[in-house]
Amino acid sequence: MRIFRTIFLSLSLALSGLVLPSLAFSAEPNLPVNINTADAETLSAALKGVGTRKAEAIIAYRESYGPFKALEELTAVKGIGESLLNKNRDSITLE
Repeated sequence: MRIFRTIFLSLSLALSGLVLPSLAFSAEPNLPVNINTADAETLSAALKGVGTRKAEAIIAYRESYGPFKALEELTAVKGIGESLLNKNRDSITLE
């Protein structure tokens, strides 16, 4: 969603004669995603290497076993290993 706002803002400014130096501008900081409450779309957008299927697997695990109590518990989800967890460690919160 942020990318669409960025593109829209960039196009609006370009049409008005102002130009942004880069499309990397973001109005919102990258905030950690709560794996205990996020929906599949949010999980797949926020986590590297997590597409729709892995996001749905995270939700299915959460629904079956309850909320995650530790980040390492994510490795119990099919398709998520230590490497993927480590790539996303700073992007995940449990609260």
